[in-house]
Amino acid sequence: MKPQVHQVLATLGYGDAIGHEVLGIRRVLREAGYASEIFVETADSRLEHLTRDYRDLASFSRPDNILIHHFSIGSRASRIAYALPDRMVLVYHNITPPEYFVDVHPLLVRQCYRGRRELSAYAERCDLALGDSEFNRKELEAMNFPRTAVLPVVPGFSHLDVAPDRRVAAEFDDAWTNVIFVGRVIPNKRIDDVIRLFHAYQWLFNPRSRLLLVGSYSGFDRYHAMLQELVARLGTNGVRFLGHVSNAELAACYDVADVFLCASEHEGFCVPLVEAFFEGIPVVAYAATAVPATMDGAGVLYSAKDPAHVGALIDQVVSNAALRDQIVAGQDAALDRLLAKNFPRTLLGFIDRVVASPRQTKRAVTDDFWDQVASFEQFEELTQFRPALYCALPKAPSRIV
Repeated sequence: MKPQVHQVLATLGYGDAIGHEVLGIRRVLREAGYASEIFVETADSRLEHLTRDYRDLASFSRPDNILIHHFSIGSRASRIAYALPDRMVLVYHNITPPEYFVDVHPLLVRQCYRGRRELSAYAERCDLALGDSEFNRKELEAMNFPRTAVLPVVPGFSHLDVAPDRRVAAEFDDAWTNVIFVGRVIPNKRIDDVIRLFHAYQWLFNPRSRLLLVGSYSGFDRYHAMLQELVARLGTNGVRFLGHVSNAELAACYDVADVFLCASEHEGFCVPLVEAFFEGIPVVAYAATAVPATMDGAGVLYSAKDPAHVGALIDQVVSNAALRDQIVAGQDAALDRLLAKNFPRTLLGFIDRVVASPRQTKRAVTDDFWDQVASFEQFEELTQFRPALYCALPKAPSRIV
């Protein structure tokens, strides 16, 4: 009899890389005959019907079941998964180093720091730890996970197979050169460097150019304000913060783009790079962390953020048609190699490997673990729905030094 193979994660998002992977994993497992559910703390309203509440996971738990645990920072679902007797396959999508969020998002500084410490506790808990890139696998290995491998990201592009939004196309489809970056507006993506590099290109080579920054800045309003101040200080024209966009708007942005510019310093994979490959947009990217491996010898990599040098690279890519065609052909070949990877066979091979391997010794948890979980849930509910309770707390006594 086959074991059940369930997935557990903090949040199932709509249209993001992890969400696509989670749904793809469930599809492969069910087609192979495994009973498979997705347990989450929260989910996008458009995906809620595909999920179960993470608190129901305990009733599905069996020692012979396998949990595919998508690790994330500060997750209650992660801690419950740790305590259950099921075998575990941990999937690591990377945790951004906390120093990127200093002076921008103090809470995230603490969460990322604690998340990296918490992750190390799973080295002895999981039967297999998978990175979704070789860069992430090496991080797991450096944290002393004894059994690691790569479950490659093989992105789908169905979300781009829609009619482009006509309004966006009409606004930006003109004689101007459109430089684009797609990704969340967060500090490790170094949107500030994207702006500086674009400014050099616009100032030195092409005043009839604009920069399209496509991605949500929710929760990072302070960083967004800093970027707007930078644009004003430099006097850069045509910088557009488009925020979170629909699939139709994203397709239109890619349609009008002439070059994709990336300056990110920390990526576990970076799906927008291969989206640009798919859309036939030449990519100019900073060679850091997982970016060179994701590009797989294609596109244009730069190793120093010299604005004049990168501006000249962009100008060559935009103005030299033969060079552009050569770059796009290389990206097409890299994309073909990525899509040729057999994701279902790889995933099912890992499941078979775990089933056939000896069980790991399960680390004990305290006897009152589930009582602590219940108490914490009650505390969270009060914090969220009755915050006025805490306004009545007495002030801490002043300390006399």
